[in-house]
Amino acid sequence: MPTEEIRVRGTVQGVGFRPTVYRLAKACGLDGDVCNDGQGVLIRLSGSEEALTEFVARLQTECPPLAKINELTRTPYEGKFNFNNFVISSSVNSAIKTEITPDAATCPQCQQEIFDPFSRFYRYPFTNCTHCGPRLSIIRAIPYDRCNTSMSAFAICSECAKEYHDVENRRFHAQPVACHVCGPTAWLERADGKSVTASMFSMLDDVDAVCTLLQKGEIVAIKGLSGIHLACDATQETVVQKLRQRKKRYHKPFALMARDIEIIEEYCPVNAKEKELLTSSAAPIVLLQATGKKVLAPSIASGQNTLGFMLPYTPLHHLILRRMNRPIVLTSGNLADEPQCIDNDEAREKLGTIADYFLFHNREIINRVDDSVVRVIGDKVQTIRRARGYAPAPISLPPGFDNVPQILAMGSELKNTFCLLRGREAILSQHLGDLENAAAFNAYQETLNLYLNLFEHQPEIIAIDKHPEYLSSKLGKELADTNQIKIYQIQHHHAHIAACMVENGIPLDSPPVLGIALDGLGYGDDGTLWGGEFLLADYCKFQRLATFKPVAMIGGEQAIYQPWRNTYAQLIAANLWDDCQQEYADLEIIKFLKTKPLKLLNQLIEKRINSPPASSVGRLFDSVAAVIGIYRDECSYEGQAAIAMEAIVDVSSLNNNEETLIYPFSFSFSDSIYCIDSRPMWQALLNDLQQQIPQPVIAAKFHKGLANAIVEMVKYLCQENLINQVALTGGVFQNCILLQQVNKRLQTLGIKVLTHNLVPANDGGLSLGQAVIAAAQLIHES
Repeated sequence: MPTEEIRVRGTVQGVGFRPTVYRLAKACGLDGDVCNDGQGVLIRLSGSEEALTEFVARLQTECPPLAKINELTRTPYEGKFNFNNFVISSSVNSAIKTEITPDAATCPQCQQEIFDPFSRFYRYPFTNCTHCGPRLSIIRAIPYDRCNTSMSAFAICSECAKEYHDVENRRFHAQPVACHVCGPTAWLERADGKSVTASMFSMLDDVDAVCTLLQKGEIVAIKGLSGIHLACDATQETVVQKLRQRKKRYHKPFALMARDIEIIEEYCPVNAKEKELLTSSAAPIVLLQATGKKVLAPSIASGQNTLGFMLPYTPLHHLILRRMNRPIVLTSGNLADEPQCIDNDEAREKLGTIADYFLFHNREIINRVDDSVVRVIGDKVQTIRRARGYAPAPISLPPGFDNVPQILAMGSELKNTFCLLRGREAILSQHLGDLENAAAFNAYQETLNLYLNLFEHQPEIIAIDKHPEYLSSKLGKELADTNQIKIYQIQHHHAHIAACMVENGIPLDSPPVLGIALDGLGYGDDGTLWGGEFLLADYCKFQRLATFKPVAMIGGEQAIYQPWRNTYAQLIAANLWDDCQQEYADLEIIKFLKTKPLKLLNQLIEKRINSPPASSVGRLFDSVAAVIGIYRDECSYEGQAAIAMEAIVDVSSLNNNEETLIYPFSFSFSDSIYCIDSRPMWQALLNDLQQQIPQPVIAAKFHKGLANAIVEMVKYLCQENLINQVALTGGVFQNCILLQQVNKRLQTLGIKVLTHNLVPANDGGLSLGQAVIAAAQLIHES
């Protein structure tokens, strides 16, 4: 009888993989065993050639819902084989190369049980199995055994133990398995410290009472799977405004949760791909077009035409929303830009002035993980924020990145993630936020230490952004100095492009691509701020071929939050201010700018006092939004004006191909680089304002004009450099309209377009690019 050893690598532990192997081996009449080890799962089998072939085929097609096979290798087994049946053997301790599974939304079977009065899991808010439940959020160490999770505090009862040890049960070796008898419990508290009595609500339990509180217009802090959220009725404007004021989150859109797809569809149409995302085990927030029959409280997402919806992803959420026939706000439980609270005492202290009530539980959250955010553009998924449900699932590296040493990439300052490189895979952390906030930076360091310990990662190289003031870069330098590790400084936009190349599977030895990196700003090789770049790039190096004309960011960071500063700087850079005062003096924007201290602003520009020139396309968007009256004076978060301008674009103008509906840009060449100049666009836009052309039409003409300018530059650069692949990256390409316009035009020209899917186009994907560039440069050096 043939005897084989089958090695399976991937997401294969803690997901019901061994029971599946057991079931299939029995069905195929095979003898042998299966066990977990540091590399994944090891299977030893004996049987006929036909049975072995059937087993392997069925294993790949009947994989458990949360499992993912990255690699399956079959080799003849040469050792002693003493099996006359098939069994599950004990785990083998060896070097850790396996994966940690992301937290997963409640599976259909567990959903059914929590609503079944005859089930022992009826109304139990922490029901789970190998197909769903907490993973990353509760783990302290590998292997993923109960003793290494926060479930170690709960001694398993006899009934749960019976299911845990039953190979035919879907809770076989489900580490967080628990029930009413032995597991975590949830309870309701008042924020004012007064006691909560059941007679107040006459509800089934404290979890059910939360629904009544939300319906009555209360704000409830809910401790969930991987963080604490603040919730309220999304249809009541008074309570939504109250939440905004208390939380000090004045404009950023709120995330929403609804009981089911049918409720979501009352507010937003949902296509097949969006439904697939909403109901997936990742259960992310999905950005949907807000064009349904019903409308929510106006301040849920003011200035936007999308709503971010998710479905319940834990039994706790399912139970709360059972009687809720309308959406609720479910936003992170924090103040302003601080990290989400995960501890009960911390929540009482920090959220006590925001929430009216708390729904707590006593299962400790080890690892804070925000909700992921995605959207569908055309037929492709675009990840905006990669966190719960996706992290820390590894990203396979393209051919050529074989056996690279362990590398740690520190990421960016904003929308930070870090990345661990090992073997042929990259482990990207969950979204960690903006490090300029002290609490966020502390959380970043705690999460980094956790990952280094979980994956037993001992970096031989550290990769950082070139910006000298990024806190992530400073920490990277400290770690490198302390541990005498080699450090690589990676240019910001090169990292964006490399990240896009990785997730599109571009091999290490491929010829360069033309990367177009458009964002707010990044530190350039020449010491200036870049943000509108055309780079001829491979994984090792890049050449800057073209850029947008640099314009002063008056006041530095203030220009991000006061868009009018960018408008004035653009008009000065285009030599149009004198014309504006003569020909366009009656325009509202000109009258507005004249109220500002222009003499002082001119001095700041001329002497470059806290007004660095930047080729930022993000700031160009802000300047155009401001000139047509969108968040002209002030924004509360970066990109707010640009997002609002995208939301009002006139679709008929967008789809009209007349040249008069496209703003012109000009091109020049100097100092060995091509430059896109917006001066003609400003002249045309000011004329439109004078003719009182509506905002939506101007917004459409700008988007089309910018896309046209980008494509014209690409056409020339591709011909000059014999390139046929273009990578679109950077936060600006989260703009659906710009991405679609550029993509469509390039594909019409026969150019292959690479875009993001797995990782964000924004700085959330930067650490992946940093890591692979460092790996490529190391391979090249050796």
